Order: sequence, then structure tokens, then C-alpha cells
Amino acid sequence: MFPREPVLLGLLVLGLHVSSWDFEDVSKSTNFFGMCVEFAVFHFNEHHPDEYAYKLMWVGRSQRKKLSWTYLMDLKLGRTICRKHDEDIDNCPLQEGPGEKTVSCTFVVDSQPWITQFTLVNSTCQQNQGEGPPAPAADPLPLDDVPGS
Repeated sequence: MFPREPVLLGLLVLGLHVSSWDFEDVSKSTNFFGMCVEFAVFHFNEHHPDEYAYKLMWVGRSQRKKLSWTYLMDLKLGRTICRKHDEDIDNCPLQEGPGEKTVSCTFVVDSQPWITQFTLVNSTCQQNQGEGPPAPAADPLPLDDVPGS
């Protein structure tokens, strides 16, 4: 028969390791989360084929992977009347009428905010219903490939 203590200790350590990598809710107003949101929107605009810039309309899910600086976020982006490389896109009005488009995205961003370094780990975007074909995703990776997992 196996000794009970080492088996229980092993299960406890394994349980702590597996559960420690789960994402947990964070405030949308934290500085580091906000910087990751800005990076995700910037990356979307740089890699999306549309000539018009998109800007943040809404933040849904805001989570951080435990014991890391990896953030998971659901964002709704709206197409503006400004071109991608125009200045002050944040103050640019959204398109209305036939050119109006919104995109719902889920981003996973790994950050090292103390050196202002951000890496897009995963993104999945879909143009919202009734607005034409879906927007392309930027090289999606399974969440298993998130650094530190």
C-alpha cells in the first residue's frame, strides 16, 4: 500500500499548479489592463485590411491570468471615418449608414508593462451580424500556448 501523506501532498501540489493558471476577473480601470487594450486595438488596426481605422466602443470581459501579466479581453470595435494613419483616431467619429461596421474581438495579450513590451498571443475577431463578411483573425493560437502555461 502507498503511504497516504506523499500521495495527498502530490495531489495538492498538482492541484495548485493546474488551478493557478486560470484567468480571473480584473477591473477594467487598472493601468496595465488599459495599456493592453490600447495595444490590442493598435494591433488590430495595423493588421486589418480595411483602410479605415477602428476604435474601442466597449469592453466586455476583462481578465488576467493568475501569476502572470497575461490579459484576456473581449472588445467591441467600431469603424471610424478616419484612415488608419490619421492622427487622433480616438476622437474620430464612427461611420454611420452603409459604411458602418462593428467587430467583436477576443484578445490575449502578454505584457511586461514595466518595460512597455506587449505581445499578442491570440486574437479572434468577427464582424457583427448583418454587416458583411467576418473580419479576419490575426494568427489565432490555442490558449494552451499562452506563455507560462
